[in-house]
Amino acid sequence: MATMSQTIDYCDGDTQLSGLLFSDPAQAGKRPGLLLVHHGGGLDDHAKSHSRSFAELGFIVFACDMYGRRIAGHREQTTALLVEMRDNPAKLVARARAGLDVLSAHPLVDGRLAAIGYCFGGMTVLQLARSGMALAGVVSVHGSLATVQPAAPGAVNAKVLVCHGALDPHVPMSHVTTFVEEMREAGADWQLMVYGGAMHGFTHQGATRMPGVAYNHAADVRSRVAIKSFFLELFGQPD
Repeated sequence: MATMSQTIDYCDGDTQLSGLLFSDPAQAGKRPGLLLVHHGGGLDDHAKSHSRSFAELGFIVFACDMYGRRIAGHREQTTALLVEMRDNPAKLVARARAGLDVLSAHPLVDGRLAAIGYCFGGMTVLQLARSGMALAGVVSVHGSLATVQPAAPGAVNAKVLVCHGALDPHVPMSHVTTFVEEMREAGADWQLMVYGGAMHGFTHQGATRMPGVAYNHAADVRSRVAIKSFFLELFGQPD
């Protein structure tokens, strides 16, 4: 039976949001919940495709909406919101937490939660970890690593996996070095996978060509393997 999706409308304060919940009806019983946070363009086919893949792995997946209605697809508006949330970690975390609340309330979610994000979404899930959110783990895929609010010592409860392109000009190695030092000082349980030859957005097969952004098949495949292994470590083999 094919993976099912369901539109769920919800709110963050006065902001109306609309996300998609994915599940595999062939898998019975309760299972872990996975919040998937989209890239800067919004909740598009890239986010939906990856959500289906994770649902097939045994998750209840909620692809959340970080922007609100009628914002995705409008570059000036999405860029302005992205910058606003990047510079205001409390707002970023609150917006993602609204999606986590939807996910955790689902009757098939067994209480175990993780989060994964791509590009902007990667930045988002790392900020969730920095905030001390009680998640089993977070995965950032070609996400921004810089932050205006680094993790305090002992604050990071989630295990962290970062998948990064070595040639990513939007996240230079200076940011990587700073992130590594931040995680060390925070005492976090973290992993960093760096893929040679890969630029920003290396999982986006149909991405609009932009400077420094390119699909990389090898990095895409290798990161999927790393992510699956990470989730297996967190949650074990699905029943």
